[in-house]
Amino acid sequence: MKVHKEGTGLLLTLFTVLFIINVVLYHTVDSRMLFYAVAFITAALFLLVLNFFRSPSRRFPYDSEGLVIAPADGTIVAIEEVMENEVLHEKRLQISIFMSVFNVHANWFPVNGVIKHVSHQDGRFLAAYLPKSSTDNERSAVVITTRRSGDILVRQIAGALARRIVTYAKVGDKCHVDEQMGFIKFGSRVDVYVPIGTEVLVEMDQKVTGNQTPIARLGGCGEE
Repeated sequence: MKVHKEGTGLLLTLFTVLFIINVVLYHTVDSRMLFYAVAFITAALFLLVLNFFRSPSRRFPYDSEGLVIAPADGTIVAIEEVMENEVLHEKRLQISIFMSVFNVHANWFPVNGVIKHVSHQDGRFLAAYLPKSSTDNERSAVVITTRRSGDILVRQIAGALARRIVTYAKVGDKCHVDEQMGFIKFGSRVDVYVPIGTEVLVEMDQKVTGNQTPIARLGGCGEE
């Protein structure tokens, strides 16, 4: 299992701290039962964090032209028409994916195109499955200009546990669905805003896989 680069430093630090704790307990505590209990708990904690930072190698297996691919692992928690007032300033169809702490937290570009806009907005840390998290929580926005379907907005949103959003996208760069857009640490949400009239290919509460599950079909004839 490959470890994501965003977790390397944290995992090394965590392993060192937990190892020292166990060594100290082994040499200072008389109760073997206490030592084994702590060793089990620390090992489980490390494996949980290690699982969070796993980074699977994925490629979309079909032709992605005209499709919007899930940018993250998780569960569909919103499919609705909304007025997007922060970046696009127009009515859009919003498709939202909630990631639990057990999901892969790498984010992929949902379409092919050129990065038009990247911004970060400070905010609160409400539970990411709540509708208000899209507008109230700390978030990053990436707008991708496609060749024939206009602009697609992707928003990375922090959750109750998430305290850092990492965005790799840079204005002017070309992007592809098989490339990672960023990473959100410890529970979060990703919203995709597509044009009104876009055909939705998923339903509420459906489980999706990042860079594998098509979530919408654009009305245009494809992207770059």
